[in-house]
Amino acid sequence: MKRSSLTVFSLTLSFVALVTACNQSTTSETSQKGDGKKLVIGATMLSMQNEFIVNVHDEIAKKAGEAGVELITVDAERSALKQVEQVESFIAQKVDAIIMNPCEVEASSPAVTKALAAKIPIINVNSETSVKPSAFVGSDDVESARIAMKFIADKLGGKGNVVMIHGYMGQAAQIKREQGAREILKQYPNLKLIAHQTGEWDRAKAMSLMENWIQSYGSDINAVFAHNDEMGLGAVKALTDAGLKNKVVVVSIDAIPDGLQAVQKGTLDATVFQNAEQQGAKAIETAVKIANGQPYEKEVLIPFQLVTKANVAQFMK
Repeated sequence: MKRSSLTVFSLTLSFVALVTACNQSTTSETSQKGDGKKLVIGATMLSMQNEFIVNVHDEIAKKAGEAGVELITVDAERSALKQVEQVESFIAQKVDAIIMNPCEVEASSPAVTKALAAKIPIINVNSETSVKPSAFVGSDDVESARIAMKFIADKLGGKGNVVMIHGYMGQAAQIKREQGAREILKQYPNLKLIAHQTGEWDRAKAMSLMENWIQSYGSDINAVFAHNDEMGLGAVKALTDAGLKNKVVVVSIDAIPDGLQAVQKGTLDATVFQNAEQQGAKAIETAVKIANGQPYEKEVLIPFQLVTKANVAQFMK
C-alpha cells in the first residue's frame, strides 16, 4: 500500500502541475503556422486521477512541446456533461484542433457534433463516441478482452468459475471489453461467468467488490478478469487478504507500472499491454496534420500484447 500511496501522491502532483486555477493548463512553448499564427490544440481528458490516462496525456504534452504547439489541457473528471462544456469552451477560443478522451460513448457524442459543426477537427483518443470524429487513435478493446479471457481459459483448462469487474459503465472500453470476454466464454461452455459488476476503473472500489464476492462465493471463484490494472490490483489485494490469491487467476489490462511489477512478483497472473505512449503521440501527430491541412489516417489502431512473468522484463522501464 505504501507504493500505491506514493503513486497516488505522484499523480496528484502531476495533476496539480498540469491544472491551473480554472482547471486548465497550457504548454507555453509555441510555434507558428504558415499564416503566422501559432497552432493551438485543446485536449479534454477523461480523468487525470487515472494513471493510464495521465500517461497518454503526458505523451501528448511531450510531443506538443517538441512540435512547438500550444496545448490547452482540461480534466473532465469523468463527467461527460463537463466534457461537452469544455469542448464548447475550446470552440469559443477558436482552437485549431481538439483532442478528446471521451468519458462516455453516447453522452460525450454532442461534443463531437458541436466541434464538427464549428469546422474544428476533433480527434478521439483511447475511447470512442457514437458520433464519428475527424479521426480516432486507440486500440481494439474487443481484442484486449479476447486476449485476457483466452489466457484464463488456458490456465483453467477451459473449466471453472469466473468473475468480471467492469470499467465505467457506458464507456466504449467497458462495452467492448465485455463483448470480447463474452465471445471467448461462448467458446468454453464449462467456463462460467458467475458474477460481474462495475468497479468504475477504481482500485479501492474493485477491492471492495472483490471482498463482497469472496463472502458470497468463497473458494468457488477460480479466476478474475478486471477491465484495467487498477481494478485487477484491487482484486489481488482482496484475494491476498483472504488467503485465496494462490488459488485464483487474476488478469487485467493496461500494463501500468504497478501492474507490471505485480506480474513480475507473480501476484497478478497477466496483464494486457496497451501502449499509452503511442496513443498519445499519434493523437497529437494526427491533430497537427489535420490542423495544417496535411493527409492523415482516419483510424489508427495500436495492437495489444499479453504480458506474463515470462516476458514482463521487456515492458519494464
